[in-house]
Amino acid sequence: MRTLAVAAAVTLLVATGATTTPSDLRRDVEALRTSGVTGVLARLESRTGAQVVRSGRDVAHDPNFRIGSTTKTFTAVVVLQLVGEGRLTLDDQVDTWLPGAVASRRISVRQLLQHTSGLYDYSSDLIWNYATPESYRRERDRPYAPEQLVAIAMGHPQGGTTWSYSNTNYVLAGMLIEAVTGRSWEREVDARITGPLGLRRTRTGFLRDLPAPHATNYMQFTRGGPLVDTTIAIRGLDSGADGSMTSTASDLNRFLAALAGGRLLRPAQQAQMRTLVATADSPAGSGYGLGIFWIPLSCGGGYWRHGGTGFGYQVEPAFTDDGRRLTVSIFTNTGDPELAATRQDLLNDLVDNAFC
Repeated sequence: MRTLAVAAAVTLLVATGATTTPSDLRRDVEALRTSGVTGVLARLESRTGAQVVRSGRDVAHDPNFRIGSTTKTFTAVVVLQLVGEGRLTLDDQVDTWLPGAVASRRISVRQLLQHTSGLYDYSSDLIWNYATPESYRRERDRPYAPEQLVAIAMGHPQGGTTWSYSNTNYVLAGMLIEAVTGRSWEREVDARITGPLGLRRTRTGFLRDLPAPHATNYMQFTRGGPLVDTTIAIRGLDSGADGSMTSTASDLNRFLAALAGGRLLRPAQQAQMRTLVATADSPAGSGYGLGIFWIPLSCGGGYWRHGGTGFGYQVEPAFTDDGRRLTVSIFTNTGDPELAATRQDLLNDLVDNAFC
């Protein structure tokens, strides 16, 4: 059994009036770490201060990490900004902007961002290319163009218009941004979000190696199996507008603060982003807007979030309407569904406790 060198730290950046204390946050971080992960970082901020708790192997104070599907929120913001500028509408048909991409199916821009398009999730096929340590190493550098990923999805029967999470939707959203603006989704995110907000350590597009400082990502491919270093990105899954960005907890919290404060979207588009549809197998009162989830809190009210997972990591950025924001990054992932569910429960408890 692999022995993990453990380090733990709590940093109180400035005095905070939040009800959550450093010991509360550390307790929940340690609960996550002892579930078998190699490292956890949590950064909780409010208008009056910040707390940072980190535990585990080689977890720096503010490390770079992959954010996976949190990329979708950035992509949705750009599309909604284009809507606010009158350059397209949420009711525009995808086929109008991307002729032939969805085989003339009637799918609106809103349905892409809302996951109600019925499009098959390409990653359900592609993920099996990396199902073992050997295949991960062999296949991780094989490139896929966005059109190839969409073609994988279109090779399957398509569903209806009820909510169903599909990475294909946001690959198409990235293609849509380029069709409307003439520039890549990466350049638009940089010009519209990361640059104006000063997110100097947030990077768009495929990044094979994480810049220092960063923790090591580990994947446990099978129950009880060894931890495999999976810090190097997978081109097929980590290269698009659905999940390729990297960032830090401080940068993500700055992005969340801007989103909560209405600095990125006009009021009409802010309202559209927060118009919810019911999601499958989710708690009562939860829902999905355009690029973001709403989750009820046990103490009343709720919070917004869009997490991301990948080979060897999980990240959960979340914020409340009163300006509190929390980013949790876990540097280990597992192919064991039961263990993954346990860790998700612990993560949900951490977020709920932090905001309650």
